[in-house]
Amino acid sequence: MSERNIGKVISVDSFRVFIRLDDDLKSLYKSGYEDIYEVARINSYIIIPIGADKIVAMVTSVRAIDETELGKNKEAIFLTKSARYLVATMIGTIENNGKYIQGVYNYPILDNPVWYVTRQDLDNIFDQKQKAPGDKINFEEDYYLPIGTSPSFSDYKIKINPDKFFGKHAAILGNTGSGKSCTFASIIQSLFDFEFDGKKLKNAHIIIFDTNGEYKQAFQGTKEQPYKNLELVNPFHIDKNGMKVPFWFMNFADFDYLFEPTSGTQAPVFKRALGLAKNQKDVAEKPILDKFTERGILSLFNADPDDIKKKKCTQSYGNWNYKTNNEILQLANSIIPNGDATLSDIQTALSTLGANNTIADEKVALQALEAKYLEYSSSQNVEQIAIEKNIDLPIWFNFQDLISRFFDEAINEQESSGNRLREFVSTLRLRLQSYLSDERIAQPLLLNQAEEITEALAKFISFILGDFCKVYQSADTDLFTEFYKKQLVKTDQEKLAQDKPSQITIIDMSLLPYEVLETITGLVGRLILEFVSRFPESDRGKLPMVIALEEAQNYIPEKNRGDRESIAKRVFERIAREGRKYGISLLVSSQRPSELSKTVLSQCNSFIIHRLQNPEDQKYVRQLVSAANEDILQQLPILPQQHVVIMGDAVRTPVQAKMNTANPRPNSNNPKFIENWTKDLPKDFPNYAKIAEAWEKGEKYDPLATKPEEKEEDAV
Repeated sequence: MSERNIGKVISVDSFRVFIRLDDDLKSLYKSGYEDIYEVARINSYIIIPIGADKIVAMVTSVRAIDETELGKNKEAIFLTKSARYLVATMIGTIENNGKYIQGVYNYPILDNPVWYVTRQDLDNIFDQKQKAPGDKINFEEDYYLPIGTSPSFSDYKIKINPDKFFGKHAAILGNTGSGKSCTFASIIQSLFDFEFDGKKLKNAHIIIFDTNGEYKQAFQGTKEQPYKNLELVNPFHIDKNGMKVPFWFMNFADFDYLFEPTSGTQAPVFKRALGLAKNQKDVAEKPILDKFTERGILSLFNADPDDIKKKKCTQSYGNWNYKTNNEILQLANSIIPNGDATLSDIQTALSTLGANNTIADEKVALQALEAKYLEYSSSQNVEQIAIEKNIDLPIWFNFQDLISRFFDEAINEQESSGNRLREFVSTLRLRLQSYLSDERIAQPLLLNQAEEITEALAKFISFILGDFCKVYQSADTDLFTEFYKKQLVKTDQEKLAQDKPSQITIIDMSLLPYEVLETITGLVGRLILEFVSRFPESDRGKLPMVIALEEAQNYIPEKNRGDRESIAKRVFERIAREGRKYGISLLVSSQRPSELSKTVLSQCNSFIIHRLQNPEDQKYVRQLVSAANEDILQQLPILPQQHVVIMGDAVRTPVQAKMNTANPRPNSNNPKFIENWTKDLPKDFPNYAKIAEAWEKGEKYDPLATKPEEKEEDAV
């Protein structure tokens, strides 16, 4: 019998073993050759030898059972004898070569001996073995990034494999105040602290959707104590003033979600109007008449010359109503010849029409116009542009023109029912006009953008990914460039380093209107996915990035709010299913896992779980992970703050851990009620007037952002 024996197996199922401890083991410790070893403590380990392999099991239950012995004489009952039992979950195997793998492929038999765990075993389980000089990290297989320590074995660090953690999506779950924000911040900070075979990270792309505005402090620090890796990370903080998503990047699903056209009548007209609006840019750049101008010219051919002269056409402006001579002139001016002689002749012929002509002159002018139009339409060189082009392409158009012009054109194409359609679509047009006038929606989506932004799509994507320095031109004056310039001239920890990518982008969603929060979040996620999906096949996966969704229940709810599916949920479910092959990883954080999309969580292969007290959430988490971890998850309601259960591909074995302390911490500390209620506060705290003034402007009060003139007044 081995001196390591502590008991024997008395029952085995697919992942759990029941062990009876030896009767001569009178305490929780057993003395060995090298040390005194723990035997029966929750979350400690035991070893079950199977041939040359050793099964590792985590102790999840310890109990003592009194057994009464009856002698042959049934009338005599002897004193009870207490027997002690362990219940342990089998979690991995130490193979003959000393390598630890997660999972069990060889099961113990009844009466199989059970050993205590030695330091050598723990070194294998926790990857604590020292590498030989010159040995390189196997980034795909090794578990090497320390993110916490073991509460049961304080000398041992808990390590993860970052490629497995980020590569297959991950979730951080737990009640409010349990430490989720600090856990996320400490993991990211650990990445930038670590040296990967002597190299630091320099091309990371981590995008954080910061719902509560708390991560700026974690990755910038404060003026008094900046983040130690500030220069390396170069974090890019995008607040409400910079978080603008051009509306023309929206596809029809986004437009449909935001503006809610009815499916029967309004949606087809809306789709057609969008196609006409997005087609207009191509028409303007080529020697071709747009359909709107062409329809106006054709309407002249069917009108009586005297009616044109007397301006008696009764059609509305959308169908070319010529109430004044300026409107015919406007029709002529809408033509952009682009060097084409025939279009120039059509423009000239149009300009000869007018009130000062005789009837004969008017007829001649119309004949000349018709001849030139026929010459144009029969030309073999005219490039036909499909009006039904892909309306999901991110092509700029004027939103006001969509309402006032292209809706009419879309309706006029349905000549037989134009008046009825106009009536049916009127409510949708009114809704679009109200959104255009609503600053809460118009400003974040740039609905009032009257001019096209040069290379808007490239600038926006690089802006979000922290690579704006790669497209930055100081001479540009668009809103993305102007916001970037302001970050370059800031001081202290908020200053952005020029000509250097930002490895973390923090998108502050805290002041974005609720009406557009889902639309903007989903739109940003979709644009990132479509951007990387357009890489050449040879470059696929070479720009890996992490999208972190803080308070993810706001973006990926399982239950739809109302009768429509969340656009953000649809996008992030697609990323959860398809993003891995393009190098996009999701990191979702939530205090209500039972309210999150099942599709997204089912695609997560790693879980970091803090204290969960809600029975529904506990039940839901147990359904997500392997049944083999069910006993470990029983600890969730009593986990202390900063303590977690980690399971999945990212760790060598399911384990409880105390996470490293984030430094600096996110701005999510628990409020100190008694301390603040018992101290003297300044008379001007809180500054009601300044906070209200900022609120009225849709901003957040910043006492450090004092205007120069205010500083001068204070000095006086």
